[in-house]
Amino acid sequence: MTEGLKAKKEEDFSEWYTELIQKADLADYSSVSGCMVLKPAVYALWETVQNVIDKEFKKIGIQNAYFPLLIPEKLLQKEKKHVEGFSPEVAWVTEAGEHKLNERLAIRPTSETIMYDSYSKWIRSWRDLPLKINQWNNVVRWEFKNPVALLRTREFLWNEGHTVFATKEEADAERDVILGIYQNFLKDHMALYGILGRKTEKEKFAGAEATYSIEFFLPSGKGIQGPDFHSDGQGFAKAFDIKFLDKNEKEQYAYQNTFAITTRMLGVMIAIHGDNKGLVIPPMMAPKKAVIVPIYFDKVKDKVLKVAKQVEKSLQGLAFLDEREEHTAGWKFSEWELKGIPLRIEIGPKDVEKNQAIVVRRDNGEKQTVRLDDLSDEKINEILNRMQHALYEKSKKFLEASTVEVKDLNALVKAAQNKKFIKAPYCGNAKCEDLIKTKTEGVTARCIPLNDPTPKKGSKCVNCGKEAKHNVFFAKAY
Repeated sequence: MTEGLKAKKEEDFSEWYTELIQKADLADYSSVSGCMVLKPAVYALWETVQNVIDKEFKKIGIQNAYFPLLIPEKLLQKEKKHVEGFSPEVAWVTEAGEHKLNERLAIRPTSETIMYDSYSKWIRSWRDLPLKINQWNNVVRWEFKNPVALLRTREFLWNEGHTVFATKEEADAERDVILGIYQNFLKDHMALYGILGRKTEKEKFAGAEATYSIEFFLPSGKGIQGPDFHSDGQGFAKAFDIKFLDKNEKEQYAYQNTFAITTRMLGVMIAIHGDNKGLVIPPMMAPKKAVIVPIYFDKVKDKVLKVAKQVEKSLQGLAFLDEREEHTAGWKFSEWELKGIPLRIEIGPKDVEKNQAIVVRRDNGEKQTVRLDDLSDEKINEILNRMQHALYEKSKKFLEASTVEVKDLNALVKAAQNKKFIKAPYCGNAKCEDLIKTKTEGVTARCIPLNDPTPKKGSKCVNCGKEAKHNVFFAKAY
């Protein structure tokens, strides 16, 4: 293990985060600018995301497929708003070997265009609908100068769901189902609290009629978008000729949705839960729930190890035994704290004599003495569940404590300077968003909260003073 963290989260978040990612052995820089190597420890977390969400998708009839990484330029050009939104981010393949290609090929920034070219061939009748397909893949977006591991990289992993329906009502009904799957996962597994809302017209997905997202606020004082859902209406269907004969033999354009969760959420989880000792992995996300650390000297070594191995066996995979002899117990404590293992089970000579173990929670350092006879799966899961709940509540309190409500531009500017998550009334005019961004040196609209979208009667826009139509969360963003 390398030495512990030198940077302090509360003093220099950026340095702390970068140091944590490297020392906890999560990711590494590659030879390609902005593209990261995801090491086994963090990829195991991504597998949890995949496994849980994929299972939920399958319950509602979504099937997995795979479409090409390379997209012909002519397909990317088919939906005007879509291509305009992604043009600055697209990486192109122009040559193969020594030969120049007749047509540029885009490296997948998102798959609407390549998928919908196929959808237009597959869908002919109302009997072909709904069509519900998902991909677990990678995308490339060449959109920035300063990469941040997991939070902002040029290549990232995600799911991208692309569903097609015969009616608007069916398509609209899917929104709450998909967002519910994402919300439940974020709460029950990642222990993260976010704001569910609709994007403003300026911030919505290119080509969509409406975009919904779960927004988070980081200890750095910046907002970041989590999983999202796009109601695409018939825009892509008309651009790609996705139509069908309905039950009355009339030709209709289909209605479509898209949705995604990305590896960015791992960065959000790490940033919010981590502390100055290292990672804090929520129990439901952790591949390894508990580590057993024996504490001994030569004369009692065999006796302590015997008990430690019995405990490992009795916990049936919930805990693993660290019996490495080249490191002290204190060294092991620090290593597993750095790597975020939820629980540490300490067993020393005195514990053996007293028929007990000391169970230590990673999130708050709370120690609990547990009789060995009581150290069961049930007991460990009870402690893990308390930790999971506590992390979620802490995440919720952090966001709420970071949020301020303002009514005028001066207060908004001050809140932005203080790195707050800002809730303010807004008229709905994109020009006001542009002016707010300019006056605050980068603050943008994050979302219109679904649980509180309409400001109080008589509220005025925080920028122009005209009648406010929406409550909006604002923040500088990654």
